Amino acid sequence: MRKIKNIDWQNIEYQKAWNKQEEIFCAQIEKKKNRVATENTLIFCEHPHVYTIGKSGNEGNMLVNDGSVPVLHTNRGGDITYHGQGQIVGYPIFDLENLEVGLKEFIFKIEEAIVEVLKTYSIYGERLQGATGVWLDADSVVKSRKICAIGVRSSRFVTMHGFALNVNTDLSYFNRINPCGFTNRGVTSMQKELGRVIDQEIVKQQLFEAIKRNFL
Repeated sequence: MRKIKNIDWQNIEYQKAWNKQEEIFCAQIEKKKNRVATENTLIFCEHPHVYTIGKSGNEGNMLVNDGSVPVLHTNRGGDITYHGQGQIVGYPIFDLENLEVGLKEFIFKIEEAIVEVLKTYSIYGERLQGATGVWLDADSVVKSRKICAIGVRSSRFVTMHGFALNVNTDLSYFNRINPCGFTNRGVTSMQKELGRVIDQEIVKQQLFEAIKRNFL
């Protein structure tokens, strides 16, 4: 029977979360090698200030590096992004064969779940052609702004890393980078769009339900 379990690591340093992800990820790959049933785990957490650069990232997109915020190179896809308080980070460690989806469809379904949750707040997320993540006013270079970044790693159809949804995030930290490598598009949050602080625990519950709906 296919199912997804949910774990909340709360506030955790990025490197520690990465190490814990790797343990779960490698355990699932070992299970697949040994033809043992795998598990699908959706992890939520929040990270202290950190910039991460994906394996295809360009260090030139780090515009200001005064040492006040750690910068880590990671093995996910994508370029540079910021993690910090007020952001919900989701790490789906999923066996795509178990869920009967390919990698492109996996990313599409994660995006779709986030779009569905945002819509309940009257925030209308969209996809931007040629880019992952969820955007607002995607067709307008002047108005377009990213509300959720996505960067994943996959091996033997098992995924790790995932998405970062700006809920009550301090967006000023994005001014130090070209977010995801873009120089002409903005970044936003649910708080900025709605003009009020959002209950992140409720958003986590909504995300979990939406992801289950899209995958099960």
